[in-house]
Amino acid sequence: MVPTLIGKVMGASENVGQGPPPHSRERARELVLGLQDEICNELESLDGGQSFRTDSWERPEGGGGRSKVMREGRVFEQGGVNFSEVHGEELPPSILNQRPEAKGHPWFATGTSMVLHPRNPYVPTIHLNYRYFEAGPVWWFGGGADLTPFYPYLEDARHFHRVHKQACDTVGPELHKVFKPWCDEYFYLKHRGETRGVGGIFYDYQDGSGVLYKGQNPEGPAAQVSRELGPHPKSWEQLFELAKACGKAFLPAYVPIVEKRQEQAYGDRERQFQLYRRGRYAEFNLVWDRGTIFGLQTNGRTESILMSLPPLARWEYGYAAPADSREALLTDLFTRPQNWFEDSTLEERCRPHQAVD
Repeated sequence: MVPTLIGKVMGASENVGQGPPPHSRERARELVLGLQDEICNELESLDGGQSFRTDSWERPEGGGGRSKVMREGRVFEQGGVNFSEVHGEELPPSILNQRPEAKGHPWFATGTSMVLHPRNPYVPTIHLNYRYFEAGPVWWFGGGADLTPFYPYLEDARHFHRVHKQACDTVGPELHKVFKPWCDEYFYLKHRGETRGVGGIFYDYQDGSGVLYKGQNPEGPAAQVSRELGPHPKSWEQLFELAKACGKAFLPAYVPIVEKRQEQAYGDRERQFQLYRRGRYAEFNLVWDRGTIFGLQTNGRTESILMSLPPLARWEYGYAAPADSREALLTDLFTRPQNWFEDSTLEERCRPHQAVD
């Protein structure tokens, strides 16, 4: 369950669509910095072998951040949790293409991002990012989390989605209906024709206007659901609570999966397939991920930006998973958008491979 401290969010106020409240930057900064500390403390306890190394850095153009990296842990082969707070005079093209009204305004951005690459192939890789932008009168929240298993289990995928749906529902029951398919759309390798994993939630440019989907595919499922739902204006306070709820959903969504899978025995076959699929993860981060592009375009800290890459990966020309194998189940079922809660055929397809629970 999502922690009850999230509380019930008040209804949309008359501030919807207006500028940010006083101390907005400080509050956003404290939120994401607190998430970094909370998550790292829990992950160190979970790993039980290594601690995070902390590096603080400054950006010459303005701002800086704090990177926490774990290497060669008992559970996590490599993982990093970043915090950044940066500002400048002109937003890069990757942002202005989406929000041209921010052009000409000094900007501020703060956020936390995380990628964990577990050692055991049965423990999924995970990514999280929550962020806040201001540029003059323009402001918005964005974020999400997604799960990338190598040897997947249906109940793990359902649990991850269930916890994030509960987090979204604390602010509005309509949100998950858009943010889930938006995640499937965003974490999609166009050149491979597959999703990066089983998805989760993703949202961006949430500014109180009420338009839920602001992605790049106006004909996709997320855009269609958003149009059917119509506008759902949210105040700055509501969107702040959304970021808090979803950020705090990470630990209850992921830790039980790690605890369940971390001791499963595996061999060289499973390790080699994990490394092969890590190659797909690297492809997405280097080719398609807007966070990577934004960081490099704004002269962010390269070590922190590329921290998301796995410590080891491999590529194999023309690889095809053996027919009717666990590897084929991943590529045929778990790298395609699914209705994880209502499609009864998923259990039928997973059960022969002992991949339900």
